[in-house]
Amino acid sequence: MSKARPEGDPEQAWEGKYIKVLKHGTWEYVSRTRGVGAAVMLAADQGHVILVEQYRVPLGTMSLELPAGLVGDEEEGEEIEAAAIRELEEETGYRAGRMVNLGRFHASPGMSSEGFTLLRAERLRKVGEGGGVEGEEIQVHRVAFAEVPAFLEAKRREGAAMDVKLLLLLAAGFLQPLGLGGH
Repeated sequence: MSKARPEGDPEQAWEGKYIKVLKHGTWEYVSRTRGVGAAVMLAADQGHVILVEQYRVPLGTMSLELPAGLVGDEEEGEEIEAAAIRELEEETGYRAGRMVNLGRFHASPGMSSEGFTLLRAERLRKVGEGGGVEGEEIQVHRVAFAEVPAFLEAKRREGAAMDVKLLLLLAAGFLQPLGLGGH
């Protein structure tokens, strides 16, 4: 039986401005540089959820996602809630009156040490168009909860990639056949 935890410290194989590649025993993985983190916002408003769609270079296609952004990339020690409010407004044009921290999660723990903090955006107000900052071309979608499965399927047929965090919006439908959906 092999050891689950390699001994010693990881070795750095490469480092760029935003990521670095590490090797620890037989594991190779990616990590963010400079202690930068990520915030993902579950933004719902009057029976609708706010989604974003943007081109993602690693996937080579458009990706449908919950709004998200980096924490501490411009200001060291930035508070997660403040970064989430800023990023939500930049990306979607909605300002949250409050962010509720729902915990820390990891989307691909076998390949990346990156985690994200999931926050629920509350008391939303439309204050702008969104679309991101210069160089970003983010499309904003306000989708009724009842229409989410059909909307995601239509986007999938168009060739859009689906961010794993969208499973939050589909869980009840996936679990219903098991008697766990709550509907």
